[in-house]
Order: sequence, then structure tokens, then C-alpha cells
Amino acid sequence: MPSSTNPKKRTTRRKGSEKYGQKRLDVRNAMIKDIPGIANLVRRVYGDMPAYTHGEIRGQINNFKEGCFVALLDDEVVGYCATMQLAEALAFQDHDWDEITGNGYGSRHDPTGDWLYGYEMCVDPKVRGVRIGRRLYEERRALAEENDLTGIVFAGRMPNYRRLRRKVEGPKDYLEKVVEGKLHDPVLRFQLANGFEPERIIEGYLPEDKASMANAVMMVWRNPYVERDQPVKKRIPRGVEAVRVATCQLQARQVADYDEFMRHVTYFVDVASDYESDFIVFPELFTLMLLSFEEKELSPVEAIERLSEYTPRLRDDISEMAMRYNINIIAGSHPTRMDDGDIHNVAYVCLRDGSVHAQEKIHPTPNERYWWNIKGGDKVEVIQTDCGPIGVQICYDSEFPELSRRLADEGARIIFVPFCTDSRQGYLRVRYCGQARAIENQCFVVLSGNVGNLPNVGNMDIQYAQSCILTPCDFPFARDGIAAESTENVETLTISDVNLADLQWARAEGTVRNLADRRFDLYRIEWDEDGKHPGKPRPRREPLGPTGPGGG
Repeated sequence: MPSSTNPKKRTTRRKGSEKYGQKRLDVRNAMIKDIPGIANLVRRVYGDMPAYTHGEIRGQINNFKEGCFVALLDDEVVGYCATMQLAEALAFQDHDWDEITGNGYGSRHDPTGDWLYGYEMCVDPKVRGVRIGRRLYEERRALAEENDLTGIVFAGRMPNYRRLRRKVEGPKDYLEKVVEGKLHDPVLRFQLANGFEPERIIEGYLPEDKASMANAVMMVWRNPYVERDQPVKKRIPRGVEAVRVATCQLQARQVADYDEFMRHVTYFVDVASDYESDFIVFPELFTLMLLSFEEKELSPVEAIERLSEYTPRLRDDISEMAMRYNINIIAGSHPTRMDDGDIHNVAYVCLRDGSVHAQEKIHPTPNERYWWNIKGGDKVEVIQTDCGPIGVQICYDSEFPELSRRLADEGARIIFVPFCTDSRQGYLRVRYCGQARAIENQCFVVLSGNVGNLPNVGNMDIQYAQSCILTPCDFPFARDGIAAESTENVETLTISDVNLADLQWARAEGTVRNLADRRFDLYRIEWDEDGKHPGKPRPRREPLGPTGPGGG
């Protein structure tokens, strides 16, 4: 039990030692830049169990950064712990690790919860004598005290159980003998020494934990500065975290050269910047205008090859534009030849700090596959921005809910959908799916599409769009779930403020809570390592209709 001269709470945290003025050991909140080090640490510590993917660690940090801590010794990650807040009823009921953590992403964090639930604690076994584990536990305790939480609960491993199981009558007897000092278990001994009390055995908690034979001990620490007879549900303040978003509904037009195309793009970036927008998103395949000044209409193969030649220049120019106009640019999408020779449809996200990110289209439409031989990407992940994590889904991808759920689990609060549709039916598929993604993931979804036509350029014969900014459907948001929308088939810039704090409130206290109410005991989405899979080639069946994009 921690001691303190403050009669109410103790919040002082140890932050390491210094030698010759240079701090060697630091314990602090985990950051996105720590993800590779954390992943390497977990692989070293749990060599016999599956390691975290980068996406899972990203989700843990984005979903509750205040509850994730790292210990760094000489700038190397040597300790990591992850926690989340949960309601008492959920934290103390029977559960397994996948279910309670939202499949490893920490996505079940509930800011109204009154208990701090620990679901990861690992320390490099090579680091001895500096009490990394004790320091991480102190961080957890300090966090619980600062937030007036009832206490800390977690399911601890019992790694000597398998080796010693013949000496006991079961996991409960094993626990009792460890508590009495008749048997030794390094993990349980450490937790008991840090003031945690065993509550009960949880069977089947982590099947991958062979040493514990999937058993775990529910360990509890109660905050000595909080006395409650009944569980208390904390409330979420209705704060303001405003982000201004601009969606560009772009008119297809003939241009004389690349420079004229870029002047056209710059115009809308300039306007969005004048309105102090944080983001601007352009439509899918907006660079097809670059084919309009070719001497003759190119075949699909020739067109893709020609467009791909612009990739380095386009990426550099838009990145420079993002910095110059101080705005984050989601640059629609652009056909790009990859290192392996395949053509992918790629959205380049150029942030105002100068960084450039790429999100490939995962699901090419039948027309894209047949006429352009475009291959699908194999990775989807959030992109960290100065306004928080965002996601990008190119057109057809928005019609596959698994992808948006992955992005939401990693912490995305805004999902941008550049699209290119040739008919009202195609547009409505994207529109209705975008609205569904906003509701089921309790996030904002921003659509941006092309309008007009471009003779002699394949895939730009006719276009239909009504770009919009969509919201969840609950009390803090627009009554029809539409923050803003453009006029159909008219070139324009549509701008709206969205309040990210409303999402936090809705996820915790909304009329419905789609993310929190998922039944992880019945279903879940499984991704392989780092969300990548080689997959199988899909047949290039001839699609119905012309060579247009096919409508999302």
C-alpha cells in the first residue's frame, strides 16, 4: 500500500535516475514512435506466444494514451504496460483476454469506468536491479489515484503452474500454496509484493499461455484514498476538440499540362487554407485529368503506365503544398506502379509537418481489375496526424465494414473516403456505406468525388457525386447525420467543423454504443501479422458495362 503525507492522494511519480547530468532511465507515457521498440520487447519477453502487431499497439496507445507506459533504459524500450478504464461489472465478470481487450486493441476502454484494468505488463529479462516492473506499477497506481478510480484489477499469469501442477490439486490450490509461501511463482510473488490481492482464478483466460495452462489470477488493488459502498459511473465532460474539414468536389476538365493541373489543385488548397481548415480531401483518381493533354486516347495499359510516371513529382509537389499552406492533404488516389511491378490505386496523405503516408486501395472494383489490371493492397492502418489518428478508405473499400472497424480499433476518429462513381446508383452505394460506417464505428466519415466528364480519357466519361461530411446519429450531431454536403454534380468546396470530443462522449454515454457493445464472446475480426496476407489472385472476369470505374 503506498504511503503519503497527503491525506487525500499521492500523485508523485518517479521518473528515473541520472548520471553525470544525463538521464539513463525514463518512465513515461507510451508514444507512437515507441511502437517498434515495444513490439521488439514483447517478442523478447514472450518468445513462446504470439507477438503484438504494430496495429494492436497503435490501438492500445490511441485508445487510452494516459494508461500506456514505457520504460526506456539508454533509449531502449525495456518495459511496457497497458491499461484501460472499465466499469466494475465488466472488469470483474468472467472473461478472456481477447474479449476484455477488444481483440488486443484496448478498444473497450470506457472513460466512464471506475476501475483501471491492466492487460499488459512486460519487462526485459536482461534488465536487472533497476526495478522496472515496480516503477510501471507505481505509474498505474498514480494514474488510478489522480483519476479517483476505485482501484486496479488485472488477470495475472501463473507461469510455474504447468511445471508444478502435479504437486497441487488444481489452479486454486496452486494459488493458495503460492500465497502461503509453500510454492514459488515469480509473477504472482511479484504482484503480491506490490500490494495486489488475489480475488479468484479465471480459467481459459489466455489459451496461448501454455505455462499457465490458460489460467490466470484476478489480482486487485483498492485505492486507499477512495471509499465507496457502490460502484460509481464517471461522467464525460462535453468538451470541444474542433477540427475543420474540407471536401473538394472536383470538376474533370481538360488541362494543357501538368502545371495547369497543379494550379487547379492549388486553388482549392489555398481556399481551404484561407478558411483555416485542418484537412482537405480530393477525389479518387483525380489525376486522370493528366491524360487529357495526350495527343491520342491511350489504351488502359498505356494510360496507367503514363500516369504512374507522375507519381514522384506529384507526391513531392503535394507534400510541399501541405507545408506551404499549413493543411493536411488527402490527395485522392493515384495509380502507382509498385516495386514488384504491379499497379496499385494509392491515396497519398501529405501532412503539414512534411511527412507523407500512403494507403493503398484494398479492393479494386471489377472494372479496375479487368481494364487496368490494378491489384489490391494488403495493409490498412491509421495515420497519425496533429489532429489525432485518421483512416483512409478508397471508394469501394468503404463497402467492406471490416476495414473501418480495424481503423476504429486503432483509434481513428475521422475516415476519409475519396471516391469516383459514374452513376447515381454507384454513388449511393458509397454514400449509404459511408453513413453506416459512421454509425457503427461512431466516427466521422468524409466523402469526396469527381463530377463532370472528360472526353478521350477512359474512366472519366461521366461522373456523379455529392460529396459530404457524415456523422454518427445521436444527440450531439446533426439531426440527419450530415454535417455538410455539396450540391450534386457541381464543382465546389464543402467545409464543416466537427467536434472530436462528441465522439468520445457518444462512445461512452450515447444512446447506443456500437463499439462498446460488441459481443467479443461471439465474434471478432482476426487479422494476420501486421494486417498483411499474400492472398490468392482473383480472376479478371470481364465486367458489365463500359470502362468506367463501376461505381465504388
